[in-house]
Amino acid sequence: MFQGLDAQRLVALFVAGLLLFNFPLLALWDHDARVLGVPLFPAALFLIWALLIAALAWVVERSPETAAPDSAD
Repeated sequence: MFQGLDAQRLVALFVAGLLLFNFPLLALWDHDARVLGVPLFPAALFLIWALLIAALAWVVERSPETAAPDSAD
């Protein structure tokens, strides 16, 4: 199903998700600050989650025509 660059991108997004939702980096957002009335920690969690889903959708849903250019035969 996924071969080459697409598989590498999916693995890279998985590793990025693991790192972003793990303690050392997640602790960066644990402050008593607010963004538009929402505490910073839940807002950052939601934003990171939404960006990961958008990146995954971009990798998985790309059409094969745009993924590899046509050869000039």
